[in-house]
Amino acid sequence: MNHTAHPAPAAIETVLESASAQLATVTDCPALEAQVLLGHALGKDRTHLIAWPERTLEGAQLSDFQALVRRRRGGEPLAYITGRREFWSLALEVSPHTLIPRPETELLVELALAHLPPGERRCVADVGTGSGAIALAIAAERPLVRVIATDIAADTLAVARRNAERLGLGNVEFRRGHWLAPLAGEDLDVLCCNPPYLRDDDPHLQAGDLPHEPRGALAAGPTGLEAIETIAGQGAAQLKPGARLVMEHGYDQAAAVARCLTNAGFDAVVTHRDLAGHERTTACKKGSGHG
Repeated sequence: MNHTAHPAPAAIETVLESASAQLATVTDCPALEAQVLLGHALGKDRTHLIAWPERTLEGAQLSDFQALVRRRRGGEPLAYITGRREFWSLALEVSPHTLIPRPETELLVELALAHLPPGERRCVADVGTGSGAIALAIAAERPLVRVIATDIAADTLAVARRNAERLGLGNVEFRRGHWLAPLAGEDLDVLCCNPPYLRDDDPHLQAGDLPHEPRGALAAGPTGLEAIETIAGQGAAQLKPGARLVMEHGYDQAAAVARCLTNAGFDAVVTHRDLAGHERTTACKKGSGHG
């Protein structure tokens, strides 16, 4: 009879030290990621591991954990291994069908909320919603606001819908389609978007987590501006005068994005820097003389 060979039992502290050393080649936060992976393997949170460093783990538990460490060492994103990523203090399900939400995108949420006074009923759309991060953050902060989230991929929308249900956010609806196409006839106050904005040949596509993420959510085409130009054009045609558009873009695209938006008929175009000092998000207003 064959029995699966498991490693010898070991203390949590020892196991984490070993895993941290192994992960140092793939992450800047090896100790933290080791804790996250072990917590995921055990169904415990990080505080449990910190509180009980001397607790002994059995061989089967270690085997499960070591399998997760091997996946991470192979380059698989931590968020895809655990199936979770926090954004705006919301625990979101993510999958290889969705982009992994980044902290810098919280700036987009902040700028959108600035145009949505608390206690007022407004309508917001998040196009290309992915995991639903932007839409759900706004919905959580403004429960009276009606939020519409669109995405072209059914698998992606399914993830976003599950996130809304799990978080108990009933003021979000999901529609499948290309950018603003599912929003025809809607009276939007704010349009949000984190579109693909990398060039097809951008070397960043081969770095970090990006090779594992959906390419269609990252690369827009030969210039990197294709999706941005499409959204600006559709927004100019569909948004009412005075509506706001808030869009994330590449750190070196601010000037090109501003020209695109101005040419499409938007005014009050202002670019905002993220916490790293990069020109990351541009906000503007639909002009009254266009559309």
